[in-house]
Amino acid sequence: MKFLVKFSFANDAGNDALSDPQFGSKMKQLLTDIKAESAYFTTVNGQRGAYLVVNMDDASQIPAIAEPLFLWLHADLEFIPVMLPQDLEKGGPAIAAAVKKWA
Repeated sequence: MKFLVKFSFANDAGNDALSDPQFGSKMKQLLTDIKAESAYFTTVNGQRGAYLVVNMDDASQIPAIAEPLFLWLHADLEFIPVMLPQDLEKGGPAIAAAVKKWA
């Protein structure tokens, strides 16, 4: 299942992390370790942050993604399940059933 991982980290933690000359290689290693399909770095709620796309088979994989960000960057995180167009198509019958029952 695909998740959008939204994270941000405070300026103080960001300043400390970015002052490390190895910051770029550490981030690259983290993205490799968590098998991020894509990563988009930007501001999130006025702080440094990113949106990552990861695929997980099981919720037990969350700590492997979250803990490095918590420990290294003191990040705030959200895991948001997302669907591809083919997932939405597969969900069509459930949508139709909900409309019939609840609309």
